[in-house]
Amino acid sequence: MGDAAGEIIASPSVPNSSKDSVETDGVPDESFRTSRPDIVGPDVPDAPFPIKLSGSVQHGFGRGGKDLGCPTANLPDDSLPPMINAAKTGVYYGYAQVTPSDRISSSLSDQDVCVLPMVMSFGWNPFYNNERMTVEIHIMHEFKTDFYGYHMRALVLGYIRPELHYTSREALIEDIEFDKKVALKSMARPGYEKYKTDSFFTV
Repeated sequence: MGDAAGEIIASPSVPNSSKDSVETDGVPDESFRTSRPDIVGPDVPDAPFPIKLSGSVQHGFGRGGKDLGCPTANLPDDSLPPMINAAKTGVYYGYAQVTPSDRISSSLSDQDVCVLPMVMSFGWNPFYNNERMTVEIHIMHEFKTDFYGYHMRALVLGYIRPELHYTSREALIEDIEFDKKVALKSMARPGYEKYKTDSFFTV
């Protein structure tokens, strides 16, 4: 996944959602990483959520699984406008579903095509110096095979934290793992669980 939070230096174009994590010059201090809540957002999604994204899974940079132990699925550029128009860059949570294309012989299991919890990086990933904005989705499920070219639907339900620079890969990985826990706990509330059966998905 991308590097949507970090140790020291904030991306200057990204507003921060926590007043306690930013000094007067806009640079996060250590309290950002030591005092993060494990549940975020209200008890039910509020505007601009839910945000609907969909598209065919693309080949990305190939670093999520290899570098970070967090394989991600990239959506095409033309799927980004709903996020660009409504949200700031950062890490988000919600549900996603992968469905086979009619043109592809599917090797996915019944469990693979269920609606599953996800955590998503939206932005520039400054640790890797991306030159374009991306949406990278990590579905919290162990797939036995990849699913490039398959169709993905993602329902974004809440915001976890801003996109930041990192000083080390280890800090990035640590925060990604915490993001997953935050996403799962935040979506365990009834106001979020109901979206697993939203008509947006094929259920």
